Amino acid sequence: MGDFSIRFKPEVAAALRDGRPVVALESTIMSHGLPRPDNLKVAQEIEQTVRSAGAVPATIGMVGGQLIVGLDEAQLARLATADDVAKLSARDLAVAAALGVDGATTVAATAAVAARAGIPVFATGGLGGVHRAAAESFDESADLTTLAHTPITVVCAGVKSILDVGATLERLETLGVPVVGYRTRRFPGFYLADSGHDLDWSVESSEEVARIMQARESHGVSRAGLIVANPLPADEQLDPELHDRVLADGLAGLARARIAGKAVTPYLLAHFHAATEGRSLAVNIRIILRNAELAAKVALAYAHP
Repeated sequence: MGDFSIRFKPEVAAALRDGRPVVALESTIMSHGLPRPDNLKVAQEIEQTVRSAGAVPATIGMVGGQLIVGLDEAQLARLATADDVAKLSARDLAVAAALGVDGATTVAATAAVAARAGIPVFATGGLGGVHRAAAESFDESADLTTLAHTPITVVCAGVKSILDVGATLERLETLGVPVVGYRTRRFPGFYLADSGHDLDWSVESSEEVARIMQARESHGVSRAGLIVANPLPADEQLDPELHDRVLADGLAGLARARIAGKAVTPYLLAHFHAATEGRSLAVNIRIILRNAELAAKVALAYAHP
């Protein structure tokens, strides 16, 4: 029998032991969400952004079947450059570990592992959600159900605009996952600052987010996560007309190629990158760097109330 215990980067283990702020980061954005060679450079920039804001970054992934909280430089490079890196949701972790694979963790897997490791804050780009035409396909991201029972704060730019945003918000409400806008009452749409949907709650500072986290912990009523929706400024978003045109073309391409399941998001992100001549990639990078900075500030406020 193998040793399947979660391994920690020494820096991350020390920070958790000492009560210092730590921010969890996913590895799928590096291995499946961004093109090479930008992916490794951006992963390093994300970690540096967390450090500059006063927290310790902990990028989560699997190397040779070993689940690791806090990939080191060599491990980051391995997952960024290998051709056979599996995309791991929470349900896949044990199977992938037993088979000894290299794997990048999705939002669901990263959130689950981070919560298990005692990391209260997680930064990502955009959440998964309910896919378009889900009434026929039942295609819904495990991110939603995972956050229903995983007490972690996720800083994101809403859900990816390629999804059914309204249906996703309805599912989050049903699952008991609170969503607060950061300095906004409108839910962001990843590439877009405004998805067209209202929010019930907003906060003005990282300290307010930390107080929500403290209240949830003190109440002990819900084990659901907290989504902090952090929109891009309107002047940094992808041009809305370009976005809508590219999305329509991408959805048509999905239908023609009969692409479904895990392959949908990588296909559409790659389509956006090609069709916008790299402009969507620049927006994507701005999104994750802004979210990493805010997540670090939240982690700092939570660690030092």
